[in-house]
Amino acid sequence: MLSKSVCVYCGSRFGRDPAHKETAQALGRALAAEGWRLVYGAGDVGLMGEVARAAQGAGGDTFGVIPAHLLALEVGKRDLTRFVVTETMHERKKVMLMNADAVVMLPGGAGSLDEFFEALTWRQLGLHDKPIVLLDADGFWDPLRALLAHVTGQGFAEPSLLGYVQSAASAEEAMALLRRALS
Repeated sequence: MLSKSVCVYCGSRFGRDPAHKETAQALGRALAAEGWRLVYGAGDVGLMGEVARAAQGAGGDTFGVIPAHLLALEVGKRDLTRFVVTETMHERKKVMLMNADAVVMLPGGAGSLDEFFEALTWRQLGLHDKPIVLLDADGFWDPLRALLAHVTGQGFAEPSLLGYVQSAASAEEAMALLRRALS
């Protein structure tokens, strides 16, 4: 029986730092080793492909969700344990979050940020209480954390917003945070 599912938001590109690819692979392997299902955007490119291939290679359960218009662009990874095609990006985000117990965000671009901010907003509004972890290897998400502090400092969100997001410097640290939060 599957114990937990973790939604991973991440880039459809590799970025410039090769460490991000290694971190994605480490997270995929760690989720599989824990017996937790990977829920992600179903792409077979960039960090998305790396986290999924690593989870699969370690015997993990994988649940991918992709909108029809991205099947070709993100090279829909059809060999997942479960592969879901949605009509819209909004549906994709909803299916991913609703099928997960927690969120981890690896490096990524506008799409990853969109997913993160929707999950954070829903948490702020009380629509879920799932842990949200920024996998912040090499300080990639430092500017995002500074932005969140600025937003709360300027009174546009309650300081409690900052407590909804935890940061981890490695896949191992992210897994430790998730174990505590999901136990």
